Amino acid sequence: MTWSLHPQLDNDCMQLGVVDNFCHILLHKNASLPWFLLVPETDQLDLCDLDTETQTQLMGIATIIHQEIKQSLGCDRVNIGALGLVVPQLHLHIIGRNEGDATWPAPVWGKTLPPATYDVSQLEAMQSLLFGVFGDRFLRIS
Repeated sequence: MTWSLHPQLDNDCMQLGVVDNFCHILLHKNASLPWFLLVPETDQLDLCDLDTETQTQLMGIATIIHQEIKQSLGCDRVNIGALGLVVPQLHLHIIGRNEGDATWPAPVWGKTLPPATYDVSQLEAMQSLLFGVFGDRFLRIS
């Protein structure tokens, strides 16, 4: 079976690139919050069903993005979640939060965010940020 990105993730997000040839990094289209998604190429549906090596690799990528959201994007808090109820494909949400943001202090799930979009230069900056931290491990998707 060939792996492909779930249509809902493809609709809601922009693909920035792939790390280590297995973990797709997406950016939610709504720019109200820095909201990244990691989608590993696997047929497993739950994080804890991955083998230990893949879990460690995926969580290492998540940790790096978590740190960059705090350090480079200036967020006070970062939420990480793997729900998989609406979109069954395994994916991790990594969302930067600041007091007073559009849904603070509530979770972002099911909330209407104010309309905000990324322009081309902002998307390129996000890709450059990822390339800066992952180096040759990161393959950009245009």
